[in-house]
Amino acid sequence: MKIYQKTLLSVFIFFFGISLVAHAQLNMPQASPSARLAQKVGLTDVTVDYSRPSMKGRKIFGTLVPYNEVWRTGANAATKLNFSTEVEIGGAKLPAGSYALYSIPGKSEWTIILSKNTELWGAMGYSDADDVVRFKVKPSKTGKKYETFEITFNNMTDNSADLSMKWETTRVDFKISTEVDPIVMAQIQEQVIDAKTDNPSLLYSAASYYYNNEKDLDQAYEWITQSVESDPKYWTMHLKAKIELGLDKRTDALASAEKSAEMAEEANNPDYVRLNERLMKSIK
Repeated sequence: MKIYQKTLLSVFIFFFGISLVAHAQLNMPQASPSARLAQKVGLTDVTVDYSRPSMKGRKIFGTLVPYNEVWRTGANAATKLNFSTEVEIGGAKLPAGSYALYSIPGKSEWTIILSKNTELWGAMGYSDADDVVRFKVKPSKTGKKYETFEITFNNMTDNSADLSMKWETTRVDFKISTEVDPIVMAQIQEQVIDAKTDNPSLLYSAASYYYNNEKDLDQAYEWITQSVESDPKYWTMHLKAKIELGLDKRTDALASAEKSAEMAEEANNPDYVRLNERLMKSIK
């Protein structure tokens, strides 16, 4: 009985010791801190999860990160991109979902790879059989040295953005494009045209989209006129003036701009006052 008790005690001490070791951890800064970047591109939510290594006096490309070898494009686990809708990258359509971002750096050319395998640690186990798309881009030199690897979004448009990677003095960019026009036009068809809406806000939004995307200005003018007659605001009146100018209704445009400036001044909005002043100057 005593031997059995001693055995049980030994087992308990053994597992208790393992438990202590398992929970004994030092809370220290990460060598390559993890980061998450979120950006709305058009109507698509794009997120980037990656780790950010630093130079720490080391030569990066061609040395720490060898040329012509698959790189995790960051540190630790491979960098991951997630898209809430279908996107176009490198000439290929990618369904909504998550992808691992790999690259093959070179002196004068990089290969960008998006892989469906998002579970790997770095590039260990990488297989080109999992590639969804791969394409080549030209690197450029930065105007300053980037101590820490950095991913940003630049050159934002209504339906695209450039994903930019910078480290040391090297910069690499590629474009992410999204579908916007068919989605917005379908909404306008359903909520404005088919519904024959008299909602001034919807009418303003539809007119604004038509104006900004160089669509039917006569239709945009009809909508903005309805919006202004129903619920005049200085911003809707300003859009009406711009559409009138686009239709070469210069006298009407000047009158609308003057009214918008007056309303903006009453609302204490100097930005719109200045916008209207510049518009009136261009009309006269």
